[in-house]
Amino acid sequence: MKGSLRRAVIAMTALVGAAGWAAAQDVTVIEAGKLLAVPGQGYLSDQTVTIEDGKIVSVEAGFKRHPAGARVVNMRDGYVLPGLIDSHVHLTNEFSPTSRVNILSESEADAALNGALHARRTLLAGFTTVQDVGGANEAIFSLRDAIRAGKVAGPRIRASGRAITPTGGHGDANGFSPALTKIFTGPNACDGADDCRRAVRDAVRSGADVIKITATGGVLSNTKAGLEQQFYDDEIAAIVETAAMMGRKVTAHAHGKGGIEAALRNGVHSIEHGTYLDDETIALFKAKNATLVPTVLAGVTVTGWTEEPWLPEPSREKAAVVGPLMLDMLARAKAGGVNIAFGTDTGVSKHGQNADEFMLMIDAGFSEEEAIRAATVIAAEHVEMTDQIGTIEAGKYGDLIAMSSDPLADINALKSITLVVKDGQIFRPGTH
Repeated sequence: MKGSLRRAVIAMTALVGAAGWAAAQDVTVIEAGKLLAVPGQGYLSDQTVTIEDGKIVSVEAGFKRHPAGARVVNMRDGYVLPGLIDSHVHLTNEFSPTSRVNILSESEADAALNGALHARRTLLAGFTTVQDVGGANEAIFSLRDAIRAGKVAGPRIRASGRAITPTGGHGDANGFSPALTKIFTGPNACDGADDCRRAVRDAVRSGADVIKITATGGVLSNTKAGLEQQFYDDEIAAIVETAAMMGRKVTAHAHGKGGIEAALRNGVHSIEHGTYLDDETIALFKAKNATLVPTVLAGVTVTGWTEEPWLPEPSREKAAVVGPLMLDMLARAKAGGVNIAFGTDTGVSKHGQNADEFMLMIDAGFSEEEAIRAATVIAAEHVEMTDQIGTIEAGKYGDLIAMSSDPLADINALKSITLVVKDGQIFRPGTH
């Protein structure tokens, strides 16, 4: 064999070997002593989960031989669950005493970089998918796309961008001088059915995966506009109809009973918060097959701010009323049979502490497995990804978490996660 041909063959052999090694490195094997493959169905014992090219290819009983070169994680003494899903976050922001000043000094690029930091914290806390409802458009959509492309570590993001709001509503610019209010008011503010149709189309054009509206007033907006209905019924109906025409569902920030029920009557698919729901509201939730995202952690957080001088007076007053009501709201919704998806409103609370919501769910009457199911199976349905996430089954994304103690015995185990895998990639290493 001539020298040049010999060198070519050696080079080709090396390339084939390298390609084979790379392929093997795309295989991750998790050996699970206890596997909660489908929350709500209890544990399977001694299971092997194999992930190839980011997708689960098999879940088998026993500890199997694995492909040469595969990454193998020994969790034979551990508890393995699907990656968690938080249905209500704000990755590009974290509320603080400087939040209102930050609006004046930070750009959307700053918001995106803040979001990257918060996204990593969220992922390491075990949340492999989130729904971001109310972030700055360029920042959150760029972050979503960067994570999807593998440029940034973070949870899979489904995002609404800025919430659609009536002029002066919870999602509008409030509490600033007239000049600044004019600058900060964006195309998400609308009045009248036709203008609200325009706002939905603008949101979709900007990149929204889901449409969020502020159907009622809110706690942290710096305005004494109350907590009840702020969109007219025909405006809500126009938003829902237009969103459906463009392939999007609608979720509504809503505290007051009248605003919650107006949203549900007019076809909104889910309610964020739901503070003042009652038996009539619960019946409407069930009749409309709608979902509640309760965000009790946000209520607890703002309750702690009611004496803080940095919080504007209108917000302090609303926080003092709303915050203490939210745990009881969740207990009533649970007892009434409302479909409930896990969501925290993190960004009000600190990123990476999302699991604190689980403890509040237990206080509201959930069993540990019911709470986990709300953050996996039900949340996956809520974010329209049930065929991709929420359980550990062949064909779904390779998203899972693990810990050394049993979360079905003590939900606090979810605050001590040792392994995080997303798309087959290991972000917390677990026990080898």
